[in-house]
Amino acid sequence: MATYTTTLTAAETKAMEYIAVSVQDWADNALQNRARIAIDEIYNMEVARMTADPDITSIPADKDAVVLAADIKSAATRQAEASGE
Repeated sequence: MATYTTTLTAAETKAMEYIAVSVQDWADNALQNRARIAIDEIYNMEVARMTADPDITSIPADKDAVVLAADIKSAATRQAEASGE
């Protein structure tokens, strides 16, 4: 589990309070929903990879287990590689 902290200006806070009953709940929901989308993407890539590999005889049904075991690069690593760093 990880905790993230962000800072909003007074104007940003006021704007967020205009659109959301709870700014914290809105932020939590946004992060969790985007993570869910990424989990689905990683899971689908891994299932496709595992299905194509004749040495793999079973695929875990637990998405979290598949994602945690996936050998993937972070966005920061991919960006660094793309820019030649």
